[in-house]
Amino acid sequence: MKRIVVKIGSSVVAPRGKIDEGFVNSFIKDVISLQKQGKKIVLVSSGAIACGIDKLGFKKRPQSMATLMALASIGQIALMDIYAKYLRKYKKKCAQILLTWDDFNDRRRYLNARSTIEKLLEFKILPIINENDTVSSEEIRFGDNDRLSALLSDLIGAKTLIILSDVDGLYSKEGLVRRVDKIDRRIMSMAGRADEAYTSGGMVTKLEAAKIAASSGIKTIIANGRVKSIVPSIIKGESLGTVFTPSSSIARARKRWIAFSRKKRGRIFIDRGARDALLSHNRSLLAVGITGVEGNFIKGDAVDVLDNEGKIVGCGIVDYSSEEVRKIKGRKLVREVIHRDNFTADVL
Repeated sequence: MKRIVVKIGSSVVAPRGKIDEGFVNSFIKDVISLQKQGKKIVLVSSGAIACGIDKLGFKKRPQSMATLMALASIGQIALMDIYAKYLRKYKKKCAQILLTWDDFNDRRRYLNARSTIEKLLEFKILPIINENDTVSSEEIRFGDNDRLSALLSDLIGAKTLIILSDVDGLYSKEGLVRRVDKIDRRIMSMAGRADEAYTSGGMVTKLEAAKIAASSGIKTIIANGRVKSIVPSIIKGESLGTVFTPSSSIARARKRWIAFSRKKRGRIFIDRGARDALLSHNRSLLAVGITGVEGNFIKGDAVDVLDNEGKIVGCGIVDYSSEEVRKIKGRKLVREVIHRDNFTADVL
């Protein structure tokens, strides 16, 4: 059955700082209809902080990170209660999964998360995923669940990612962009260059999410979540929003995990010979080809690999700590600092 991840932003589910129950009711009705058609829907929903603000009667969004984290813990319960309330109308259930980047960084936890979601879908329960804002301070400030939705789509083998926002899609100076086959610098520049009325602070992260999805063979649609029955309309093939087509070249699952899910703890700089060995001959990175090291990392951490001009070549999992790499860099030793199976070329 076709798997679809739908990501709902705070501006859609809580457009005025309060959860729009009319929207939730309509959205759940659409989800039930799609499930009857054999579609397996996984929801990534923001809105916990907005719920918390409403519950405590704050007049505006606080700036204190500790306060935001507390509001997220209060609001997450209220958010799930609202989704559960409208699912009960159809005698359906939902499940909550709160994730952090560490859950994707650790391969075992990553696979455990997939197993849990697989079982929920088997039980015909709607998985509702959110970042664990109570402990993930960075995620409150950046991303609004966009990157998470892309990583999740790859994790569960979804073929379509629908990102619902308060805009109709990606805009250029000429108007709405209907289709994007490759997200390059020109496309990325549109996120900050378009008229203010058509952009939000999260458009850059939405494009980054679409990049990750495309590299994983997943189609992404960025569309206006306030349009009635937007998700069923998109699935029917109606021309709505901006469609980002999947890449024709897809890396293996483990290499995608290294590229997208692992936090990069440092940087290794390499010479031209090492670059050629990695990219053209599928060889491991040896100590002799390393010219510099930045950051502090330990064996098993992921790092970015750059050439001497500072351009990213790829990333990989190291077999030595940063201290050890500094000692052996440039030396003619047959030591694999990054094994070829643990290296992936830059896909972004």
